[in-house]
Amino acid sequence: MKNFTVVDEEFICENCGYHVPKLGYSCRNHCPKCLHSKHVDKNPGDREEECHGDLEPIGLEIGKKGYVIVFKCKKCGRIRKNKSAEDDDMDLLIKLSTKQY
Repeated sequence: MKNFTVVDEEFICENCGYHVPKLGYSCRNHCPKCLHSKHVDKNPGDREEECHGDLEPIGLEIGKKGYVIVFKCKKCGRIRKNKSAEDDDMDLLIKLSTKQY
């Protein structure tokens, strides 16, 4: 596996249209309003994935470093995981915690 590539950039969420700002303390991976992401990385930050499908949040895990969002790509079906951010919608995180995936 390649090293983690730091990419903290703003973007427009393709799911809800929210203008997502840079995170500032780590790499922004998903929209804090709807929690959706885009399947662009093979390894964190490399932008080498060709799929570019919508990564839908399907579950939540609680790890040693906090909440981890589980995503499933609507296009290719792959599962990806990413740590939640401080500004994520807590109500949506709570809803995800009740889902079985």
